[in-house]
Amino acid sequence: MLLAAILLASTASRAEDRMLLLDNDRLTVRAHLQAGLNAVAENNLFWNFADTFAPSSDFDPNKQWLEGYLKPGLSFTTDLGGNLTGYGKGSIVVSGTLGIDAYDIGNTGRITLEEGYLGFRSTADKDLSFDVSLGPREFKAGTGMLIANGGNSGFERGALKFGPRKAWEMAALGTLSYDDLNGTVFYLRPNELPGSSSGTTLIGTDLRYDWTPDSFTGVTFGHVLKSTSPYPQAAPDGIGPPTILPDGRDGLNFVNAYAIGTPFPEISENFFAGAEFAYEWNDRIDMSAWAGRAHVGYVFADIAWSPTLALSYQTFSGDDPSTARLERFDPLFYEGSPSNWSTGSKSSMVFINSNVSSYQVSLRVTPTERDTFTLRYAHIRANELLSPIQFGQGTRVETSGGVPSPVAGVTNHHLSDDIFLEYNRVLNPNTYLTVGLSASFPGPGIDSVVQADAPTWTGGFANVVVNF
Repeated sequence: MLLAAILLASTASRAEDRMLLLDNDRLTVRAHLQAGLNAVAENNLFWNFADTFAPSSDFDPNKQWLEGYLKPGLSFTTDLGGNLTGYGKGSIVVSGTLGIDAYDIGNTGRITLEEGYLGFRSTADKDLSFDVSLGPREFKAGTGMLIANGGNSGFERGALKFGPRKAWEMAALGTLSYDDLNGTVFYLRPNELPGSSSGTTLIGTDLRYDWTPDSFTGVTFGHVLKSTSPYPQAAPDGIGPPTILPDGRDGLNFVNAYAIGTPFPEISENFFAGAEFAYEWNDRIDMSAWAGRAHVGYVFADIAWSPTLALSYQTFSGDDPSTARLERFDPLFYEGSPSNWSTGSKSSMVFINSNVSSYQVSLRVTPTERDTFTLRYAHIRANELLSPIQFGQGTRVETSGGVPSPVAGVTNHHLSDDIFLEYNRVLNPNTYLTVGLSASFPGPGIDSVVQADAPTWTGGFANVVVNF
């Protein structure tokens, strides 16, 4: 009877979990599958910058394309004895784009390795434990301000908007935990596009304390061992094209302190807040840069549709043209979705998190357990005028006092205002529908680049994602 009950329970477990391939006392093997299909349309891409900077390129600012990906994988855990558990996972990404995307690339795709790691962890003590692993895998430090997205998609790999690659090409991780305190040391090498690889490798440590299940604070320290990624530096007083510093990222040091959660749970569990600060320096090139964010929000749980209102301000230093030092912040491998560290919605396709700041507001409502609407607004500004915002973007000739001079960056702080409306529907426990509409209204800063009234950039998408 006991054996029959065990077999019946095992059969029921596999019936409930269709991806469970093997489950016994020593070994568990599970299959994984993620897939997505996304239809995208964009109009007046990049505020029609191509008409000003590349009029002979025949770039079409109105695009429509279809992109998709598959991510199959297998994982296992095994009892090694002696209170040790071994584990591992392997997966690949098959991605592609049909049509021409925002960066004028299309009808292409690739198959790449995503995850391929092995590790083991201790189970001897509920308070003190360790976990080590080696191989390609995902890893995020803190909230993902600097260390999160280890893989690149788009361009020759396709699936630009989806960005299905998240894992680092190589990750060596070691975590020691005592109660709610975790210390992780890491060595990381990103999975960059072959055509634009910087050869970056970095090491560091992350110390984190989880004071409630949804609240944590910590600090990340890191150092770039090597990199060929160049840095642009503003010309003296902003007059002239930016100087390109080869291998600028090589030797970069950084520290990122963060705290997020419900600061007053005994008063209100519906109020949440967070603050972050990052500082970067590199004595090899005389660099000193900083960034930060503060946000607050509240869940109106007693009101219909449980509205959640959140306000945030984030800023990333730019290079001051009046100094010889480089102050331009390097965002490294940040998590760039609208709900994380992107600066705006459409504008985030143009402005990386350097020499920009933004005031952002979001309102989320849930009319049913399966339906969510989120409205986001971002007011985006440049921190330093006549200084690179992305990579020398906006370098052009302007005339002052009858004298033409090359300049870079913008001559007005106000860059753009972005609005993004997103609808999410849980079709079933494994299938999700997302529809989004967005618009970016150019500010005087953008108008100063094209020296005209730039058009409004609009677009939308609809996608379905399956995750087992």
